[in-house]
Amino acid sequence: MAISTPDLFDAHRSSVQVAHQGFQQYGAIRQFHGQAATALCPMDNSMAVAAVEEPGESRVLVIDAGNNPDYAFLGDIMAEKAIRNGWAGIVVNGCVRDIEILRDMPIAVMALGVIPRSTVKKGIGLRDVAVACHGLTVHPGDYLYADENGLLLSKQPLM
Repeated sequence: MAISTPDLFDAHRSSVQVAHQGFQQYGAIRQFHGQAATALCPMDNSMAVAAVEEPGESRVLVIDAGNNPDYAFLGDIMAEKAIRNGWAGIVVNGCVRDIEILRDMPIAVMALGVIPRSTVKKGIGLRDVAVACHGLTVHPGDYLYADENGLLLSKQPLM
């Protein structure tokens, strides 16, 4: 099913949030949607790793890395687990790595930047809580729609 975030915005402008500009596409899938699952990851992606190891059920994992420019919160190994477990996509409010591999992987990945340094695994963070994501407040179960124009968020399904 084709997604056009400009068309969805025009049809639902009073009921959607729009992410700030700056997200870049890194996966092979360029249009995606699904209900949100969340992981709050303060300089540690342990909660995001745990999430992609579980059934995704065509959801979108939103990783709140606090727009941290110092660490990558997703790479090819995590993306492979997400694909294997049925996640529709991953949105990172921060950086990713392994983009030369991600670009050919059959998953949607959006993030704010790229850096080769991985996080330190300390097992800290939270799952399934409201998170900030580049101008959005994402709650588990919200509906996220994305394409090359950007990200929209809704409490109700738009399609």
